[in-house]
Amino acid sequence: QVRLVESGGGSVQAGGSLRLSCAASGSTYNRVCVGWFRQAPGKEREGVAAAARGNTYYADSVKGRFAISQDNAKNTMHLQMNSLNPDDTAMYYCAVCSYCAVPTLNKYAYNYWGQGTQVTVSS
Repeated sequence: QVRLVESGGGSVQAGGSLRLSCAASGSTYNRVCVGWFRQAPGKEREGVAAAARGNTYYADSVKGRFAISQDNAKNTMHLQMNSLNPDDTAMYYCAVCSYCAVPTLNKYAYNYWGQGTQVTVSS
């Protein structure tokens, strides 16, 4: 059982940066794959970034701008977001897939989810 809580969301101007955090707790820390997803009003939830076994995978829309990372204790993960634009405005969720062997942006593969944190980018 894993519980996830996001933080770090807010409102920023286009071109700015934001760092999201996801704190994990529970009886196991064997999180094979971790990921970040986002959902804008009226749109499907989409994968942004994922990491597993030291490998990372990014959506084309954020490649080169976003970076996913984990701390040494493996109880917190982050999403560094640079060069933000209004299209990045969405609710951002962290998630864990306890069985995935490779990073995936498939939302249906993840079995643990946080409550989300809002990111708003103004032009």
